[in-house]
Amino acid sequence: MAKIQDAARYILEALAPEKTGERITAWKLQKLVYYSQAWSLVWDESCLFDDRIEAWADGPVCPALYKLHKGRLNLYAGDIEGDSSALTSSEKETIDAVLKHYGKKSGRYLSDLTHMERPWEESRKGLPAGSKSNTEITKELMAEFYGGL
Repeated sequence: MAKIQDAARYILEALAPEKTGERITAWKLQKLVYYSQAWSLVWDESCLFDDRIEAWADGPVCPALYKLHKGRLNLYAGDIEGDSSALTSSEKETIDAVLKHYGKKSGRYLSDLTHMERPWEESRKGLPAGSKSNTEITKELMAEFYGGL
């Protein structure tokens, strides 16, 4: 199983500005990591990484990854000390499929999208809009919701 920083590094390498012409924001990286985990649970029937994802006000966030990029708006592959070669071919295929579908979307779009989906909504149930939360979006909830799409 990969580590969160390995998956994040792979995403940053795949979407590097020299390849796409765009910078990757920390916000967007968090949402792409979330979708990579969710679809790994469905397609591969396993976790991509063990770290928890929480239902923060601006969408799903992996606190372990947040600690690695805190204070940075735009990220580059060298900003995350991960090893993309630690990913299996199946894990890379899953992330590649996620990037093909979600990779050209903005961080704002991805955040708005997560706000319309049950895992984030249910994990924040009863909380006022914009309030802080460290409630986990469980892997079971992600697998159930995305598996039903």
